[in-house]
Amino acid sequence: MNGKMTRKLTESAVFIALGTILSILKIDLPFGGGVTIASMLPLVLISHRWGWKWGVLTAFVYSVIQMFLGLDNVGYATSFVMALGVIFLDYIIAYTVIGFSSAFDRPLGKTRASMAVGIAVTFVLRFCCHLLTGVWIWGEWMPETFMNMTMTSPWLYSFLYNGWYMLAELVVTEVIAMLIYKPLASFIQGQDVKNLK
Repeated sequence: MNGKMTRKLTESAVFIALGTILSILKIDLPFGGGVTIASMLPLVLISHRWGWKWGVLTAFVYSVIQMFLGLDNVGYATSFVMALGVIFLDYIIAYTVIGFSSAFDRPLGKTRASMAVGIAVTFVLRFCCHLLTGVWIWGEWMPETFMNMTMTSPWLYSFLYNGWYMLAELVVTEVIAMLIYKPLASFIQGQDVKNLK
């Protein structure tokens, strides 16, 4: 195994572990869901450092770990198809899409702007996954009122429930990413590995 591959594997393992720890340290919000201390940011950093293909692979591994950590949620599904929906939409796809964060590096360059756009786009994709399961699966447990509003539509309920915590997660991740970008610019841009074989 060459030095570059060893570096990629080691960094990915460390960042997956860091993201997993940060995902456990979360603040529960009053209307449901929770905000972590930027648990997706390690996946974003790996994606921007090594490219979206490696980022997607790393995010997929992270998604499998998250699935096992949240396996009790699968028990709420009332059919095998619904269980697969929870597994894929709430975990595998929802977290794997974060690996695409660096897809904007080519048109925008490896810049703070490309990271900001990548985070925003991939978090919206993750939100869409949760929105669908919220309607299809979790809508069955929709309360009569939510956020002081009468709930008659699982679409509105899922949008509010998932939008609430995903927006908070997006803001926290964007703010921290923008703050650490300059000190980590050479790491993110891969300047320390250009001569590795």
